[in-house]
Amino acid sequence: MKTDDELEQAVRSELHWSPELDTTDIALKVHGGVVTLTGFVRAYRDKLAAEDAAKRIVGIRGVANEIVVRDSLDGVTDPQIAREAVAALTRILPGLRESLKVIVHQGHVTLEGSAPLYFQREQAESTVSGLAGVKSITNAIAVVPHAQASQIKQQIDCAFRRNAELECNSVAVSAADGRVTLSGRVRSWSEREEAQRTACAAPGVIEVKNEIVVSP
Repeated sequence: MKTDDELEQAVRSELHWSPELDTTDIALKVHGGVVTLTGFVRAYRDKLAAEDAAKRIVGIRGVANEIVVRDSLDGVTDPQIAREAVAALTRILPGLRESLKVIVHQGHVTLEGSAPLYFQREQAESTVSGLAGVKSITNAIAVVPHAQASQIKQQIDCAFRRNAELECNSVAVSAADGRVTLSGRVRSWSEREEAQRTACAAPGVIEVKNEIVVSP
């Protein structure tokens, strides 16, 4: 098992390995297998990218992301952010143009409305996360279920078996009223995130509760 110092060096190396991420103002510390990220980045998407990089390290059991978004572009107003967000969502999710709403207050974005797929809910958040001026996102988009629990579980189980990145026998799936719970053990945070991503893509899923434990 790696020590905290070894994990800290591994996370730092992974951050520098991501060419799209400016790590100049990012600091980190690992204690008990939990990494705390601090400092500043220029976009909300960079904050998420730093968190994802830390999760990819085998041995990391938790991530506290305290990075602050400090946009380098002065004068980005809430109406500008709202217009850019609406335009981006229309490009990426044209079928949901009338179903989604964007509320912006001091750079903090709230997404409201409904979508037929949980994956689309996540895609909407990802789309907005890279816009200039966005400091945080609250995703309040509701997912309308269109499948029975047994169908959802079967679809996710099949998807797990197809996925080479997952040890499918170590993850259990339960579903009720469109709400999916994942349990079991995986080897890394990235595998845990991949299990959740796969479950989110199943038709009829309105929520995914990830109770998978990371056990290197």
